[in-house]
Amino acid sequence: MEALSRWVVRHRLAVGLLWLAVTVIALVLAPSVSGRLKSGVQLHSAAYTANQQIAKQYGGAGSDPGILTIDLPVGTTVNSPGVKTQLRAFDTQVARTGPGLREVSYASTGNAALVGNGGSSTIVLVYPPKPGDDIATTQLDQLSAAAKTAVPGATVHSTGVNALAAGNASTGNSSVLAELLIGALGALIVLAWVFGSFLAFLPLIMALVSVLTMQLFIYALTFVMPSSVPFNPAVQYIVALLGLGLSIDYSLLIVNRWREERAAGRSNAEAVQAAMRRAGHAVMFSGITASLGLFALVVVPVSLVRGIGITGLFIPSTATLVALTLLPVVLSAVGPRLDWPRRRSAGNASRFWTGWSRYVIRNRVAAAVLGLGILGGLAGVATTINISLPTGSALASTGAYADGLRALEADGFPSGTLTTVPVYVPSAGQAQSVATALDNVSSLHGAIAPTGTAWRQGGSALVVAIPKNEVGTSHGGTSLADIQHTVPPSALVGGDNAQQIDQVNTTYGAFPLMFALVAVVTFLLLARGLKSILLPLKAVLLNALSVAATFGIVVLVFQHGIGTHTLWGTSGTGSINTFVPMLMFGFLFGISMDYEVFILARVREGYDRTHSTHEGIVEGVSRTGRLVTSAALILFFALASLASANDVTVRELAAGMAAGVLLDAVVVRMLLLPALVSLFGKANWWMPDRAARLLRLPRPTMPEPAALDRITVPVGDA
Repeated sequence: MEALSRWVVRHRLAVGLLWLAVTVIALVLAPSVSGRLKSGVQLHSAAYTANQQIAKQYGGAGSDPGILTIDLPVGTTVNSPGVKTQLRAFDTQVARTGPGLREVSYASTGNAALVGNGGSSTIVLVYPPKPGDDIATTQLDQLSAAAKTAVPGATVHSTGVNALAAGNASTGNSSVLAELLIGALGALIVLAWVFGSFLAFLPLIMALVSVLTMQLFIYALTFVMPSSVPFNPAVQYIVALLGLGLSIDYSLLIVNRWREERAAGRSNAEAVQAAMRRAGHAVMFSGITASLGLFALVVVPVSLVRGIGITGLFIPSTATLVALTLLPVVLSAVGPRLDWPRRRSAGNASRFWTGWSRYVIRNRVAAAVLGLGILGGLAGVATTINISLPTGSALASTGAYADGLRALEADGFPSGTLTTVPVYVPSAGQAQSVATALDNVSSLHGAIAPTGTAWRQGGSALVVAIPKNEVGTSHGGTSLADIQHTVPPSALVGGDNAQQIDQVNTTYGAFPLMFALVAVVTFLLLARGLKSILLPLKAVLLNALSVAATFGIVVLVFQHGIGTHTLWGTSGTGSINTFVPMLMFGFLFGISMDYEVFILARVREGYDRTHSTHEGIVEGVSRTGRLVTSAALILFFALASLASANDVTVRELAAGMAAGVLLDAVVVRMLLLPALVSLFGKANWWMPDRAARLLRLPRPTMPEPAALDRITVPVGDA
């Protein structure tokens, strides 16, 4: 680290110009990044294969439909004179409303599954023209108006999964730039409080360079990575806000240490070298562990997760690279001039955190019980997590489309109509026999084999099955499995919700491998960095418990809806998005190591000097308490601003991570860490000879425990 910092400072003009060139190139290419990102998911599963085939020949017929419920005028049925003619006229209106729309109706099929309430009502299923699209609410409203015109006196309701979700979404538009600015403003307030000088702008400048460089990496990756790993648009959000938070955290640590060294009487050049030797090493170590934690997502065989995992490798590593190269250049050149007007002193241990650390040491058993109780209670809530699609009734309880769902069910149609299941039949001649077989399945409301060119392509046909329960939800029942067992082997069963089930099984089937990989690598890195066996083991277990507790917060907020109406104007959905727990684990497990390393590196430094575990804790917490709290607040502001996104997945992920960062910083690092390290005493520093050799460490000498390790530590400032 010293060699790198000396080289960087010695060639600071070249290094500065290089980073300037990278930043300019990134600024030029940044607007093109979003155009290189692709929505959608790729995975190896039966439902995905079916959907690809359906999309190729039938466009968006594999999507969830928009549904129109037509209650006919009193005294008439679908077989009354003139009614079928009116319904056929509406079919014509559907084609005029949106070119390429596919519809399934009683008028076009004569299927009784589309008739309800003793024949006095009927439904029309409308599918989008292109795969990945949805029937927009504006289209549903237009179709409702057309139905009322075509069937005078009829009462028309509309609904659908997309319409219900849109009705439950918060209003307003969000963008990466707007959320980035909000996060940066919150970070600037915290930095101004920390430094009390123009140094507050320095971490933000480093973050700007880092985020732009990350966007440049994404742009390059979209060209070099195979098409099987597309980068989802959500990546841009994650890189921008997480990159902002991490870059500021790393710069904050180094700049804070540089100020301490300056306050101790060192020259600017000496202070830069000392800061890089101590804090720079911690930043490099944190960047490696965080990068590996995120990169471990690539073991999940789902394209969206793998794309984020590959991108995640560059988020902490880029932030680390900027902090270790560009930051020392700026500090060596203009650092002292930026440290003005210096309204906060540097180099002194915080009186509050000194008192706090001594208080926790004195009450270490109670502190450990309290901290573990909080985490354990929230982790218990996490065991009730429902990783599935939300039901239609959970998506929206009020509004026109919720009324449409209630009207649908009141007329005798099941809620499973929201999630029809498309069945691709290679031979069109088998379509009716497949539909007839499905009609006899008890978990289905019925099946339709529509005719016409919209439903018969290239000798194949598409059959639409209507399940009684909503496929992919926690109440989905056996309808999908029953369909798969009933159709002939050559038929392909698809649909958005069938693919969702495959995604859940694939994603969480890989979770044990991912956890084992992250845990082992993190343990080995920490064991080498901290020269201890017990401390990294404690860190891994506490991190796992902390992530589980964060899952509990997400369950309380998004699944049960506690606070969602106040924060976003929405209600709880009764479930958690498929990818959120997996991505949260990858991010939080890696990122929370930052605080672990920041604190324990300073504890180890104090222990090496005093040979007292308790004094090492006091020094570590008193020197890093305000720093870790500030870093957590900065990352919290960055993630909280991302939580304003209209994308529900991004919102759940960002809000969960923001809560997890605060939980980890306050409960784990400031309460449990000092309490448990104090309880373990000299065992914290145990390193067997064989382990030391394997990790290529010199054999540590175990000093006699100081008196402070055996007696109650008095309260007071050190």
